[in-house]
Amino acid sequence: MRRETAWRVFAGEYNDSNFEVKGTGEKTPSYVITPLGAKVNRLFIVGVLTDVENISESGELVRAHISDPTGVYTLYSGQYQQDATDVLLAIEVPAFVAVLGKARTYKPEEGVLYVSVRPEKIMEVNAEARDQWILETCESTKERIEAVLEAMKMSPANAYDLRKLGYSRDLSDGVVAALKNYSKVDIEKYITLIQESLQYLRPRREELASFEIEGKEGEKPTKTKKTKDDMKKKETETVEVDFEEIENKVLGVIKEIEGEDGASWDAIAKRCEKSGINRDSVEEALNSLMEKGLIYEPVLGIIKTT
Repeated sequence: MRRETAWRVFAGEYNDSNFEVKGTGEKTPSYVITPLGAKVNRLFIVGVLTDVENISESGELVRAHISDPTGVYTLYSGQYQQDATDVLLAIEVPAFVAVLGKARTYKPEEGVLYVSVRPEKIMEVNAEARDQWILETCESTKERIEAVLEAMKMSPANAYDLRKLGYSRDLSDGVVAALKNYSKVDIEKYITLIQESLQYLRPRREELASFEIEGKEGEKPTKTKKTKDDMKKKETETVEVDFEEIENKVLGVIKEIEGEDGASWDAIAKRCEKSGINRDSVEEALNSLMEKGLIYEPVLGIIKTT
């Protein structure tokens, strides 16, 4: 039996899934087919573990949630995943985690399907690993969108022609199955999902870009190198002091307004603007505070302190 691909699928796409291909034999795998045609038996997730809860009297079954920029995955882990269960219970939330897991479904009635994840392996990671996963998942989502658009041009859509275009067998089969079983695939929604996820990373990219620009020849006349370097050093020291002050103010605002459900990004930004802190600085401070573990984002756009 071949080892199944561990798909990278955002929560926003995975949770939209309502179609499953059930295995017919004991060793025949089942698959969740997402609206963009990911044929998911296993998946790889990186995000923020926000909560872990015992949901059985014996304590043998735990439920946990992991957020990414598009939504929240639900995990169930029990005695048959004892190693993963033990790790989940030992991690102090919130924490960045990477999870390799199996797609799990629950069908309470005809026409209704809920998806979740049964973890096989779980480990704590850092913010850089989470950012890398977001980029990789954006690329995977983009490929699926392109495959769906190609399939829509075909009459009828078929896996053979998709494979000739270079798409994998699993993706080709999944896209054809998705188009047959989802009445409408909202492509625009998933394009927006990618854009919002990249926006989530943008402040750090702008910072890198600014360093590159500073290294290029300027158009304006320059003063002597020694004077310019001295001024830059002084400005940097001032900025570092000011930024720490901004971070403290932003953190104070969050604590003031978060309540039990957290504070929305917009509410934080509006409150900070009254103190003279612009939105770019708020965004930069929020990213820095997340990296320091002082705040986390349980769902996109909602901030809570740890």
